[in-house]
Amino acid sequence: MASPFPRLTAPLCAAVAAVLAVLVLAGWDPLLALDARVTSELHRTAHAEPGWTRFNRVLTDWVWDPWTMRAVLLVTVLWLVLRGARRLAFWVAAAGIAGTLLQQGLKALVDRDRPRWADPVDSASFAALPSGHAMTAALTCGLLLWLAHLRGVRRAVRLTVLWVGAVSVAGVGFTRVYLGVHWPSDVVTGWLLGFAVAAAAAALWRKHGVRTPWPGRR
Repeated sequence: MASPFPRLTAPLCAAVAAVLAVLVLAGWDPLLALDARVTSELHRTAHAEPGWTRFNRVLTDWVWDPWTMRAVLLVTVLWLVLRGARRLAFWVAAAGIAGTLLQQGLKALVDRDRPRWADPVDSASFAALPSGHAMTAALTCGLLLWLAHLRGVRRAVRLTVLWVGAVSVAGVGFTRVYLGVHWPSDVVTGWLLGFAVAAAAAALWRKHGVRTPWPGRR
């Protein structure tokens, strides 16, 4: 089963993410102005709609939290081990760890301030770029989609993974900006890097992995 990621997905996503990070570091006014305008407008909406804001906090803190996503990935790794696909389990775990290390390293390197509000509706710590929520969701959902294709599951299952993943990735990105704890460019950079790591894992597996990673399947 072919990978769901085209061959150039990883380098293209990484390149665009790098450009965004450089523009942020350089203080490119058009990007920073767009970030400020979108974030300010959503912040006003968050204050005007407290019920919707509480719902978004539940989604971002529990449903799509990075630790929730990592738990999903851990369960997947354990399932692979139990199925006898230990090499693939190690590969998926290594991709998850690599993504986390990349995320934290870039946060420390760029050290971008988060939005600051006199009347915040939520709070977050550490640097802003890339968004850890967005990157972890994109990486996790990307890996799950790749595994579904690699397994050769039914089309209906692959479509379910695709749509649930798309909603999760888009949804968590929206919550981070809506709640005023990230700039839009933080989220986009996180999405791009998450997909880049997932696509790189898929490409490297295709190059170096075994042809039939699932015991009993030929």
